[in-house]
Amino acid sequence: MSRSGELRIERLGPEDWQRLRAIRLRALADAPDAFSSLYAESAAEPDEFWHRRIVDPGFVQLLASDGRDLGMAVVGPGRDGQGGLYGVWVDPSARGLGVGDALMRAAIEVARKAGYERIYLEVANDNAAAIALYARFGWEPTGVLGAMPPPREHILEHERVLVL
Repeated sequence: MSRSGELRIERLGPEDWQRLRAIRLRALADAPDAFSSLYAESAAEPDEFWHRRIVDPGFVQLLASDGRDLGMAVVGPGRDGQGGLYGVWVDPSARGLGVGDALMRAAIEVARKAGYERIYLEVANDNAAAIALYARFGWEPTGVLGAMPPPREHILEHERVLVL
């Protein structure tokens, strides 16, 4: 963490659309094989796309910050009417410092408050750091396997669930 402050997890509001855009693009540039979206496509989206994304009442955009935006996660509807966890990312400079854990605690609390009984996510099979993070919080593989959308269909992933 930086000396600029304590780690906070914020729920982004409509006025934060530029921060959402900036951190999402940083995530896509850093870890292109971890997200279904591609950097070039997302970077080309108009401002209205980011406005719509942040004001969607079904999704909660979480941002970890210590004066710098360090990580993100999104909680919203998932499969079977239950919750989904999406877009989890931590800046490389903040990995191993508890940012991912703080995001997980906040995301789980958001899911509980939304009334979800279970929350699902998908993770690439070779993303050992993310798998370890999820396992620490009790996420279990469901047996559902898949692959990223084209052009990265060679990246295999699996689904995990957390019973709340």
